[in-house]
Amino acid sequence: MKVLKIKLLLACAALPAIAAATDASGHADAPQPSVAEVVSFDSAGYRIARYRAPVDRQPTPATRLALPDALRLKPGENALFIDVLPAEGGIRDPATGQWQLAAEHLTIPGAIWHPEAGLGHPDVALWLALRAKVAQARKRSPAIPVVLFCRTDCWMGWNAARRLARDGFGNVHWLAEGIEGWHHAGRELIVAAPTVVPGSS
Repeated sequence: MKVLKIKLLLACAALPAIAAATDASGHADAPQPSVAEVVSFDSAGYRIARYRAPVDRQPTPATRLALPDALRLKPGENALFIDVLPAEGGIRDPATGQWQLAAEHLTIPGAIWHPEAGLGHPDVALWLALRAKVAQARKRSPAIPVVLFCRTDCWMGWNAARRLARDGFGNVHWLAEGIEGWHHAGRELIVAAPTVVPGSS
C-alpha cells in the first residue's frame, strides 16, 4: 500500500510539468531555444557570442553563395568581396584608424578587409565605412554582387551579409566556406591590408 501511495504522489507531482509542456489541445509546445542559443544571439537575431561555430541558418534577406559560384567570380572586378574577420591581436588607433597588426592576415585576392564589421554589434563608424564602400561600388556598377565572408564555421560573415541586406542593399551574398574554402579549392590567398576608418572609438 505504501509503495502504491508513493507512486501516486510522484505521478501527481509530474502533472504540472507535463501540463506546461502541452497546450490546451494537448499538443506539445514548440521546442524552446537552448540557454546557449539565447546567450549567443541578440533580439534582432544577430550572433553576438561564440562566433566560431557551425552556422545553421540562412542570412535572410541575404543569400548563401555556393562556393563553385563564388569561384567563377573575379573579386575586385565583377564582384565586391568583403572580408570582415577581426584583426586578431591587432590594435586600432581610434583617431587615425590605423591598425597595428599582431600577425599578417591572408585573404581572397581582390577582397577588401573591413576588420570587426561582422561583429554582432559592430562599431558604428566601421559599419558605416563598409556601407559607404558598397554604395561607392554600386555607383560604378549598380548590379555588382557583394559577397561577405570570414572563415569556415564563422558567424561574422553571416552577420555582415544579413545586416547589409537588411540595410536595404540588394544582391548581397554570404560565402559560408570563407577564406579556408577558397584556399582548399586550389585558389591562392594574399596578405591583406585592413581598411583605415578614422574617427571612432
